[in-house]
Amino acid sequence: MTTIYDVLVRPLVTEKSSYQSTKLKQYSFVVANKATKTMVKDAIETLFDVNVERVNIINTPAKRGRRSRSRRNLVRRPGYKKAIITLADGDVLDIFEGVQ
Repeated sequence: MTTIYDVLVRPLVTEKSSYQSTKLKQYSFVVANKATKTMVKDAIETLFDVNVERVNIINTPAKRGRRSRSRRNLVRRPGYKKAIITLADGDVLDIFEGVQ
């Protein structure tokens, strides 16, 4: 990792993450495979100018999909590293907010 821009890959927007962002002030990001908790915390704090209270990192495994009719094509989704960031009271990330 050379810069803080390489740590965060993309925000993760699902039903669970939208619930966490509204009720629990937790936000989910897909991060680089070599990212650590301190690297993620520094990247979020400098890029979005918020105070990070806690960072949890989860390695999600790769998943196999269904085979096609011929039973030869196997679809496989790769695994990734996910970071769940809990912000301090009063801080909000605007990229997760909907139409206001």
